[in-house]
Amino acid sequence: MKDSVAEEHLYLGFSHWYRDSIFPLHTSISLFLLSYCDCKLFKIFLVPTGENVDDQFVTKNFLGNLEVHLISRCQLPVVVQSCCLPAVVVKDGKFCRAGLSVVLRHIIQKTYEADPSKKDILELLGFKKTCLKACAEVSQWTRLCEISIPLAVEGFLTASPENCQTIPPDILQLERKLGEPVRVHNDDKIRRQKLQQQKASAKAAVPVLGKEATEEGKTVEMHEHPLPSLELSIAFSKLLVQEVSDAVTREAPNIRRTKTSDLPLLDHVFAEGLYFTLADIVLLPCIHQFLVSSKKQGKNLVNLPLISSWYQRVQKVPGVKKAAGKCNMELLQLPELMAAPEAGLQDLSSVPDELEEENEDSNFIGGPRPTMTKLMENGIEAKFSPHPCPSWALDWTNLPSAVSPGEGK
Repeated sequence: MKDSVAEEHLYLGFSHWYRDSIFPLHTSISLFLLSYCDCKLFKIFLVPTGENVDDQFVTKNFLGNLEVHLISRCQLPVVVQSCCLPAVVVKDGKFCRAGLSVVLRHIIQKTYEADPSKKDILELLGFKKTCLKACAEVSQWTRLCEISIPLAVEGFLTASPENCQTIPPDILQLERKLGEPVRVHNDDKIRRQKLQQQKASAKAAVPVLGKEATEEGKTVEMHEHPLPSLELSIAFSKLLVQEVSDAVTREAPNIRRTKTSDLPLLDHVFAEGLYFTLADIVLLPCIHQFLVSSKKQGKNLVNLPLISSWYQRVQKVPGVKKAAGKCNMELLQLPELMAAPEAGLQDLSSVPDELEEENEDSNFIGGPRPTMTKLMENGIEAKFSPHPCPSWALDWTNLPSAVSPGEGK
């Protein structure tokens, strides 16, 4: 741990204590992240919205390993008094970071700066470190995580029984988001791996089909031990610093030739896609409170299968249950709910057969020709000029074979 890291003050709002969370939920989210990161770099202040707050009650019922101080609004540094909490201020009081996403991202970066061995913490910021970086006024996703869902859950918890019978629209929007196809930076590669896994599963299921079953038109489900979801394998291999097996990563030639448009779509594992990020940290305390309240009201969560599955999946992430324990969050064990089959799932029969002729001896086809064809099909014509040095040529026979563009076919 670097001793040069300056102490900063973290100011969090405090309206009331309800069940196992402090409200507003922005405060519970911030404290959950601090516990997950095991970060003690900040001096934490709770800023009550009311006047009558029992100091001993708050400190006694609060996190066991975090020291928390109460401070009135009028005692806040001037730079914070006109800001929406949470807010972080450098000790000299001259610089302030305000807003949930900004503060959470700063906690992560500060934790990593103090201890560079915590690379898993930095990974919460996602690819190119952009998770929840765009402000809520610009990004619909940031707005949903940072503002809409916390407010919706708070409203759901305080609503009268007759007004909390329906699921808040923002929760339903999250359910829809979790059902959308996933896009990641290495999207094409992973989708080809998924196609290969699907074909392997289909091939393994063939011996199960008997003549009688095929003749009578009966359908037989996949073999008894289906391959684990590729998305889950990739997501948890990253969390546990493990490699995905060669059987999953090695591509067959016909898989490489499949058009991108014909590849299967990727399913959500976590909130933003395949990887556990800050968005999951933000959503967990909110969805937890919503599910606890729904369970107490005896509501059936069958209409939220994706959120229920996500909630169970997040609990398996290393460090989540430990952080929840520090925050006195008793995570629920929900029954596994199977999502209804998506209408858009690709039919395996449309995938080119694995036994088709692979034509390994075909000549290398590369260069600009496919691109030029696409341009011409869309009415774009390119003008060519002769090479300035047409006499230049490479003697491929005197170069290592791996250098040749045709080597990998």
